[in-house]
Amino acid sequence: MLERHVADGVHRLTHAHVNCYLIEGDGGRLTLVDAGLPAFWPLLAQAVRELGRRPKDVAALVLTHAHFDHVGVAARLQDRLGLPVWAHEDERYLAAHPYRYAHENPRALYPLRHPRAIPILAAIARAGALRVKGVSGTLALSPGEVLDVPGRPRVVLSPGHTFGHCALHLPDRDALISGDALVTLDPYTARTGPRIIAGAATADSAMALRSLDALAQTGARVVLPGHGETWQQGVVAAVEHARAAGPA
Repeated sequence: MLERHVADGVHRLTHAHVNCYLIEGDGGRLTLVDAGLPAFWPLLAQAVRELGRRPKDVAALVLTHAHFDHVGVAARLQDRLGLPVWAHEDERYLAAHPYRYAHENPRALYPLRHPRAIPILAAIARAGALRVKGVSGTLALSPGEVLDVPGRPRVVLSPGHTFGHCALHLPDRDALISGDALVTLDPYTARTGPRIIAGAATADSAMALRSLDALAQTGARVVLPGHGETWQQGVVAAVEHARAAGPA
């Protein structure tokens, strides 16, 4: 599903409870933020057409982090379109091996403790969660850097969910693409509202909570998470909610 203008010139593509974003830049070019799951491939092509663009107008892919549900079509984009793929250097190994990620808690226990999450996890599985191909040759982004890609997002280092997780701030659009550093749906518990993701997929929850400071400092009005609905009440309020919710 494509939702247009979740922020000025930013469009959300959602499938199987995973969000990707298309950022408009100069000259009709686009930046894709995160690459979903394998089933995103035809949906992405359709979304680009709905925006009146062609595949060659997608100029870059930026990964907030390299979990399997965010790199699903990255290798295909790299192979088919020659798309440059950006990620923090601490995500490079994970991008190439997207199932070898650190997590605090055993994953198998979560469906037993949180049965409401089973349909969410099942949808993610149906979208190709078990057949994601890794991507290599990523270009390194740096904290505080303004990326030379359409939309010129500023990199906000926000480790914890993964050790190289980065959010993307779009100050001219008053928006923050928070990736999985701050979500409004936890796929492992089905809980909604601003929060960090459960320890089933988070490397260091204490670090993730500390990283909320960096997100709050952007002062963005609109938060665009990797999972869940857009948050329109400001990142500072979202961070307060996430701290109150705590780890899971």
